[in-house]
Amino acid sequence: TKMPFAAERKKLPPHDQITELQRKIQLLDGDKTAFYESSQSAMKKNRESILQLRQDNKRLYRKVAEGDEHIIRVAFQNKGLKQDAFHNMSGKVSSAATVDQKVLSKTKRLNASKHTTRTYQQRLDELKREYERIKPEGGSGAVSSSAWERKKEEDNLHALENRLEKTQFKSKEAENITSYYQKLKTELQDESLTFQGQLDSLEAEILKYRKELHSLQVMRDDAQLSEEAAKAAFQQQDELLSRERKERERAITSYRKIVEEHKRTPLQPDELSSEAQHSTTRIPAEEEKAFSALEEAFERIKETTGATDVQEIVKRFTSQKEMHEHLEKLKKENEEALLQLKEQRELLIQRFEEEEYSGDAKLSCEQQKLEEAELQLQAHQQRCDSARERLDWLTTTLSTVTAGVEHLAEKLQHITLSAGRVTAQQPDSEEAVLELLAQCELQLQLLQKEFEGKDLTAIMKEMGEDEVRKSFSTLYAFTRHYNQTRRCTLKMLVNQTGGIQTCRTQIKDKKEIQQNSQKLTAKNQ
Repeated sequence: TKMPFAAERKKLPPHDQITELQRKIQLLDGDKTAFYESSQSAMKKNRESILQLRQDNKRLYRKVAEGDEHIIRVAFQNKGLKQDAFHNMSGKVSSAATVDQKVLSKTKRLNASKHTTRTYQQRLDELKREYERIKPEGGSGAVSSSAWERKKEEDNLHALENRLEKTQFKSKEAENITSYYQKLKTELQDESLTFQGQLDSLEAEILKYRKELHSLQVMRDDAQLSEEAAKAAFQQQDELLSRERKERERAITSYRKIVEEHKRTPLQPDELSSEAQHSTTRIPAEEEKAFSALEEAFERIKETTGATDVQEIVKRFTSQKEMHEHLEKLKKENEEALLQLKEQRELLIQRFEEEEYSGDAKLSCEQQKLEEAELQLQAHQQRCDSARERLDWLTTTLSTVTAGVEHLAEKLQHITLSAGRVTAQQPDSEEAVLELLAQCELQLQLLQKEFEGKDLTAIMKEMGEDEVRKSFSTLYAFTRHYNQTRRCTLKMLVNQTGGIQTCRTQIKDKKEIQQNSQKLTAKNQ
């Protein structure tokens, strides 16, 4: 453990090393003091911002409560008992209950007005009929009485018409009020859906700041512990240096006394040599003592910081400086984030106030957009269903054709083709089916050419009768199966796509249809 220190000692004298260490310790002490002050100021600002946010939350809660109380007070004017019943309810519940109650009362009043109007209308019809019946019976002598009765009936009719108009006006006013309160109810319900999200986001931000505050407190505690340890080491080093300084001063004074004594009294050569030896032995002893004191101080610093050499101690202090810079950077980022959150909060409050007055127009616009989106969704669903049906039909057809072609290819495996006619395709691809079908056609053509121009009777004599019958039956079955499969396949492909050449594009279209159906399904979900 003493080798790194010895190497450093050879490079610099002890006094320079001590001054260098003192300078580094002073710099680190200043950095720690600045970091502590900045962290304290940051904590103070964070506490103030937290208190401000809490006050804002309380103010918003009070504002919501005042709004609820205002809604209840406006809804239940001159109705003290009902207002007391809805006193502890929130604005959403109380407004909904108030609107429902007002709608019921207005409906009852409207029904009563309609009944009264119908009754008066029936009475008017009866009076008209009575008037028509009495009119021809009356004579000239009763003209004045009939005119008086007619005037009375006209007055009653005008009164009834006026009452009817008033009733109709009141019913229309009740309908308008009902529609207005219904819109207000829907707006309040929509706004209540966003309040919980805003509260959750604010709570999440508060928890985040609490975690950051806790981490800063932990880092502050660590910095304080390291600062105290460095101060203790610095104090020990200072005491050690003061002791060494005093010892050096005493040694210098003793040397001066010896020199003065030597100047006063001439010495013999033997005494001079002995005195020189004594002084030369004393100086290394003093240096060794100083070096041992420095080594003890170095060991104490190592025990305090947990380092093993001088470079690691310097690295530890530089890492603390980097940590300080990192904390400063985090502080700036947190301040910027706090400013952004405050701006977002102000914007949300402004948007809330703007949307509170422009809710009707926005609601109708959003309703229109929703209807258009539903129509588009229905159209996309219809397209998706038709594409899925077409995809299922194509998949079934392709699987049937593939099975038939593979079966025919297995039957014709013993017929080999030339290397130029055989094309290599991936077995799992759709184009391999068409290539396999063309290969089967070439194999059957080769088989047909092989039997052309030959004497079948000679072949039958050479081969056994059973083998010939078996081979011809097999060939006939192969040919018939191939012709049926090819005819059905070509017919289906021609009806669907118009030829074998466009079948390749149809297989590629299948992949595109699958991708489009997947996209439409994901979009609908």
